Amino acid sequence: MDITGRKKKILSIIVKEHIKTAEPIGSSTLVNKYKLSFSSATIRNEMADLEELGLIKQPYTSAGRIPTEAGYLLYLDNLKDKDLKDKNASEIDGGLKDMNEDNFRHTAKIIAAISGQVVFWAFHKNSLYYTGVSNLFQQSEFSNTNLVYDVSLVIDRMEEIIADIYETIPFEPQVYLGQDNPFGSIFSSIMLKYDRDNKTGLIGILGPMRMDYDKNLSIFNYLYNKFKK
Repeated sequence: MDITGRKKKILSIIVKEHIKTAEPIGSSTLVNKYKLSFSSATIRNEMADLEELGLIKQPYTSAGRIPTEAGYLLYLDNLKDKDLKDKNASEIDGGLKDMNEDNFRHTAKIIAAISGQVVFWAFHKNSLYYTGVSNLFQQSEFSNTNLVYDVSLVIDRMEEIIADIYETIPFEPQVYLGQDNPFGSIFSSIMLKYDRDNKTGLIGILGPMRMDYDKNLSIFNYLYNKFKK
């Protein structure tokens, strides 16, 4: 979808603010916090257009707006790669000092702590380790009792799901969001398959659609380059 630079900027701010706060974002937030160079009326008109385009929505009456699946996808299309913070890179380097399964498990825990999401690591198609499940249940999206049950079912089926998709995952970081997510439309995931010493493996983050893509993609781009060496 091709939208103007102004609409793109407003959508980007709404996505980033919603990721940070988990709250609907109103025009007043954009005016007061970001000191944009256009008027409140213009911002409201642009937000109305973004809503009509299906990129943002109002979750309930009198609320601000949150991104839709299409909004997140457009945001990701325009997201520029960022370098992983030196501190986080050093932590991952320490975990991957030796490329073996014990260190992969340790590194998965490090990535779960950095990302605040579930991290899974399939050492090959039928050997799975995952960690950080408690992170998932701390997300506001999954506080609903019915969703807790749905999330638990996905965790229980994780090995089966990964076995089904293992061969289809490319050897570079890939985001699977909403309807395209093999774990279910309420989730977002980032996955990377690697080939090291003639052994393939699969690393992934699983979380809500409202995840920090800037940070999490920087983790996976770093891992991608690490495993290419």
